[in-house]
Amino acid sequence: MATPDFIKNIRETAGHQLLYLPGVTAVVFDEQGRVLLGRRSDNGEWSVVGGIPEPGEQPAEAAVREVYEETGVECVVERVVLVQTLRAVQYGNGDICQFMDVTVACRATGGEARVNDEESLEVGWFEVDALPEMREFATFRIKQALADEPTWFAQPGEAPLGVAGVGVTPEGH
Repeated sequence: MATPDFIKNIRETAGHQLLYLPGVTAVVFDEQGRVLLGRRSDNGEWSVVGGIPEPGEQPAEAAVREVYEETGVECVVERVVLVQTLRAVQYGNGDICQFMDVTVACRATGGEARVNDEESLEVGWFEVDALPEMREFATFRIKQALADEPTWFAQPGEAPLGVAGVGVTPEGH
């Protein structure tokens, strides 16, 4: 994911130390029940769409913005699917981040799935029973978005999941 300007400004004084940041993930379904995925340019892997909210931006607003910026698809947020702190990740430049992810289920309302910025190599709609190989991060979120269950959250003491991203985590990602 591209680094927002406000984080670049923080890094000027914070250096590479751990930053605890908000994150949003959007699991977008179309009218046929297919899920929107992007093949990330930073690691070449397929995943659901996600990003970092800007200061003051609501999670739902950030999810809608990220989906459009990365895929050209317009959507509306329908519900919160999952809230989870992820493992810390160290990027190739030495920056360390840990994200508090809010995952939302979304419904596509317009636009056309396409590569819409430098964060994706490919974008497409996939049948949920014919997904490409993905990390547990993405498949777990799709599963939770499909489930007719209350919002999922980690129980006290439960280990954080890995985040689909660049670099390695101290736990081995």
